[in-house]
Amino acid sequence: MQLLNALIIESDETRRRSIHAVLGFLGYHSTMHPDDPAAEAVDDCRLIYLGAHRANAGLSQWLDKLARQASPPLVLLDQNEAHGTSLPPALLQDAIVVGYPLRSEDLTMLLHQQQISQWRQERSGRSESAPRRRLVGESAAMREINRLIRQVAPFDASVLILGNSGTGKELVAQTLHDMSPRRQQPFVAINCGAIPAELLESELFGHEKGAFTGAISSRKGRFELAEGGTLFLDEIGDMSLPMQVKLLRVLQERVYERVGGNRPLHCNVRIVAATHRNLEQSIADGQFREDLFYRLNVFPLEMPPLSQRLDDLPLLIEEFNLNLSRRGLRPVKLCDDALQALSRYSWPGNVRELSNLVERLAILFPRQAVCRRDLPAPYHSPDGSESDSATGMAAPSTWSRAEAGKDIWPSGRLPEEGIDLKDHLADIELRLIRQALDASDGIVARAAKLLSVQRTTLVEKLRKYGIGNYSQLAG
Repeated sequence: MQLLNALIIESDETRRRSIHAVLGFLGYHSTMHPDDPAAEAVDDCRLIYLGAHRANAGLSQWLDKLARQASPPLVLLDQNEAHGTSLPPALLQDAIVVGYPLRSEDLTMLLHQQQISQWRQERSGRSESAPRRRLVGESAAMREINRLIRQVAPFDASVLILGNSGTGKELVAQTLHDMSPRRQQPFVAINCGAIPAELLESELFGHEKGAFTGAISSRKGRFELAEGGTLFLDEIGDMSLPMQVKLLRVLQERVYERVGGNRPLHCNVRIVAATHRNLEQSIADGQFREDLFYRLNVFPLEMPPLSQRLDDLPLLIEEFNLNLSRRGLRPVKLCDDALQALSRYSWPGNVRELSNLVERLAILFPRQAVCRRDLPAPYHSPDGSESDSATGMAAPSTWSRAEAGKDIWPSGRLPEEGIDLKDHLADIELRLIRQALDASDGIVARAAKLLSVQRTTLVEKLRKYGIGNYSQLAG
């Protein structure tokens, strides 16, 4: 698995090795150059440590080149080199001055404070010329996705985002909006699969007072709320056929009426749709209109599952740590063996499952490094055999070994002090329920099917474990 690249420019060998160890602990693959770092320039460099060094023309030229990149690396500047004579202004203005010796915990907080500062600047509008980047990843698959987004964003063409649940389809839609000329206008999202068919028309087009029982006042629909901006239709493949007909008319005519109204409303919105279903198969099965498919599928984008972009794990974990920092949680620090174990996992819940895992680890291990033995059982199998690639649940062979007392504990044996069997079985049940919800995009009916239980049974278990707002999920 590819780690984040860093370059250490430091003439003192002892310091070089110490800094190398600290950056390695934080997930960086560091290259150490004692004399002429320009002789072996590091590709995709994300971070530079600049300590005592011998200035030369080659180094200056290479740093100038890095400063002109769209995403220049972050510079850690030794306090004794704070004048930064070798640094171009573009790198010097964002450099973080650090002391020696470096401490991994202090450096982690510095890095995240820097990221939070940049995020606040973007939110306050001081970076309007460069839209906020929401997608994370530098794997070949994600570079292609970003290239396609940049290509289609300036146009109003409809975009259809395909991919498994949890791959980040809404982030793609948000990024398209942020990079488009409509970015100053609303971005409105609706999950077409989570709203009953009889209510979806009102949600999309709005309704007039008295249009139906309970309509005590007029209400704007999502099309009206998104006027001038982007409307994201998530899980479009779950939309009923009658609603597909009404949506197709709006996309063709750009005119609609509120439920119970007769006044035509003109719409100026960009449509971005997404689904985890194979729409061509749905067309063959008579569950999706072919004409609507071609209306939506002007520019298709297919999000890769996390199992096909494992090189992005360090970047994704870094991003989730930043989100946790905003919420007051301490970032997760993963040992090398934990990262290696995660890179062998199949990730049936994709990026959403990884996000949930990072948050769980941040709560469980707030002030210590997380090693492989600390990971939940499905993630720390040496060969990844504890996870079934289709459902994310333990394979039957794994359960048979577990029943024999193996694969539950790292040593393969019960701890000497024993266990609380009731709590342990509840933990297993809770873990599987969360994975099923992740894999089914939070829709209880689908999760119940994955777990082979009745929907009402699963709702009761959600209530028992206090998982989210089960009444909404149950819808």
